[in-house]
Amino acid sequence: MASKKIIAICQSGGEFVTNNEDGSLTYVGGEAYALDLDNQTLLNDFKQEVAENFECGTNGMTIKYFLPGNKKTLITISKDKDLKRMINFFKDSEQVEVFIIAEEGVARSTPNVTASRSSRTNVSEPAHTPAMPVDMIHSDDLFQAPLEISPLGGYPSSNDEKHRKAAMQWENAITGVGQRFNSFTEFREALHKYSIAHGFTYKYKKNESRRVTAKCKSEGCAWSIYASKLPTTELICIKTMNPKHTCDGAAVKAGYRSTRGWMGNIIKEKLKVAPNYKPKDIANDIEREYGIQLNYSQARRAKEKAREQLQGSYREAYSQLPLLCEKIRETNPGSVAIVVAKEDSSFHRLFISFHASISGFRQGCRPLLFLDSTVLYAKYQGTLFAAVGVDGNDGVFPLAFAVVDEETNDNWHWFLSELKSAVPMSCPITFVCDFQRGISESLHDIFNEECHHGYCLRYLAEKLNNDLQGQFSHEARRLMIQDLYTAACAPTPESFERCAENIRAISPDAYDWVTRSEPEHWANALFGGARYGLLTSNFGQPFYDWVMEVNELPITQMVDVLRGKIMELIYTRRVESSQWDTRLTPLMEEKLQSETTKARLLHVIPSHGSTFEVRGESVDVVDIDQWDCSCKGWQLYGMPCCHAIAVFEGIGRSPYDYCARYFTTESYHVTYVESINPIPNLENPANGEVDVAVIITPPPSKRPPGRPKLKKVDAFDIVKRQMQCSKCKGLGHNKKTCGKVNKFDESDPLLLAGLVTEDLEGTE
Repeated sequence: MASKKIIAICQSGGEFVTNNEDGSLTYVGGEAYALDLDNQTLLNDFKQEVAENFECGTNGMTIKYFLPGNKKTLITISKDKDLKRMINFFKDSEQVEVFIIAEEGVARSTPNVTASRSSRTNVSEPAHTPAMPVDMIHSDDLFQAPLEISPLGGYPSSNDEKHRKAAMQWENAITGVGQRFNSFTEFREALHKYSIAHGFTYKYKKNESRRVTAKCKSEGCAWSIYASKLPTTELICIKTMNPKHTCDGAAVKAGYRSTRGWMGNIIKEKLKVAPNYKPKDIANDIEREYGIQLNYSQARRAKEKAREQLQGSYREAYSQLPLLCEKIRETNPGSVAIVVAKEDSSFHRLFISFHASISGFRQGCRPLLFLDSTVLYAKYQGTLFAAVGVDGNDGVFPLAFAVVDEETNDNWHWFLSELKSAVPMSCPITFVCDFQRGISESLHDIFNEECHHGYCLRYLAEKLNNDLQGQFSHEARRLMIQDLYTAACAPTPESFERCAENIRAISPDAYDWVTRSEPEHWANALFGGARYGLLTSNFGQPFYDWVMEVNELPITQMVDVLRGKIMELIYTRRVESSQWDTRLTPLMEEKLQSETTKARLLHVIPSHGSTFEVRGESVDVVDIDQWDCSCKGWQLYGMPCCHAIAVFEGIGRSPYDYCARYFTTESYHVTYVESINPIPNLENPANGEVDVAVIITPPPSKRPPGRPKLKKVDAFDIVKRQMQCSKCKGLGHNKKTCGKVNKFDESDPLLLAGLVTEDLEGTE
């Protein structure tokens, strides 16, 4: 005989209210579903059915009920026996009230808003639902203190309306017969929103250019809608609609209908506020607010579509580059903005340098530039070149940047040629960059004797580590790289040789590598230019951090965001420096005071003319007319060393008169006196502004698969520990794969027998 069924009224999303008179509990608000139960029902099956109705997960779900006649105590159902016990308690009743409580984080996506199905009951009041993992809860314990408990949606009920609103606002997207739309696209979008708000899916019976018919996807359900064009107009009108559902009421997820374009419409407003909106966060928010489940790839494609809707497509951005360059030159006279296309009209190169940057560099910055590149990870990829200067307070000063289709020697040559044309200099410039042959040859060809090429010490250390990997242990390579840095910073040839000898003591091969690496391009003691103690090209890392933030934007948007950041940087530093009252910039003032403190311990002996002998821990010779000290600190850093300052104090001169002009507050003000002007109407160019005769298409290269590397490796982090064999002490293998230990002649039966014997003896 079949067991009797009772109806479980499953409720969630509400709150328990305590009766002040007798302490009993009453459940108010939330949603309710009616499900059948009998003695054969298993708890996991019941939870699954509840989860499907409330669109939530089963993990963390707690099911509770009141004992008959007792509204003060909640009983928890945690196993099949508990469920059968509840059914037995209510075997003489037709129904039982069951309360579904979800722990925070285990939440359904969105409530079902309407009650168009026969098996569901909706209550609109938002509520708190306590989620306490205990078997029995008494009303006095439950409400001792105000708790911020999450409802089934996983959020405090004070914010519940906020999360319901997303779906509720679409409840009336379709109102019925006679409703008109401007296009079928508008009608289809309204139908899509309506289906999500009402918790059902549909399919098209006809989807044509003049008529659309859709019906509920549940087999046998009577819900349907028909819309077609009004005669002699382009308007779309709903002609017939059956709004009643006759299906069983199972809430069907509409996530599979979430097209990329439609999802783009949903998230574009958030993308305006948060340009770095991550696909993972998009998927979580969409599931929470709309009940649509997206995987990572779907969320990423929806983000790209939303960006296209906000900023134009990646492809169209390339066609707007000529207009962008024209706008830059028009709004910022004296700026250089050049775009170059290939013969097939595909994008090749873009060079940007603003007049404020050119003027500031020429008037107030040291003749020192750092060149580096970074890969862009937008849809059509590319590489960004940058030339970054240094202001008087050791701050990054972006001078020029370029976007090219790929990093090649030819593109570097073009970039440096444009840089020389844009920024003519009256004195030689020192470039700090990679030692690759393409850059070195281009610098020599373009600037001739007007520049010095300093090798980036970070790249040099990385090459040393790679070339020696497999030959030396982890510690040996780390010591050699430390000695390489010490040798690069050594101020005199004698101290450089001492550091090189330390490397020779570790390995003669490493010493030969150092001597062959052209130390005249990277060692302070031998270098002919002035680097002011800045030896690596990643000095401009703050600028590259900006690029990392925007490198997935369409190219025109990326350039405009970088322009805005440089504009803000110039303005901020101009305002900050207006408050300075020192002769030197704050950082240089601090360095000078530090050297002045050291100078008080030194003894000065006049020699002849402008030459002095200074005694301290060492004996140094200072020539104040030549701005020279035998310690070389004055020449290397542009600031008087402690020996020179000791001389100045002895003869009554001011050390400020012997500092490089680039470090003065006056030069700093000149650096930032010019401003970058805004560029209006860039996002939405007026009709006819784009020159149709110049249509630039994207480069053929696209973003490769895989996660991009966004972080440059620090010089000392490149030394990774290698595997070392415990038998032969060799590198790159362990004792199991050691050829020297495991090698034997398999053709020698005696040797083979001996090995087998040893193995058997070891086993015994």
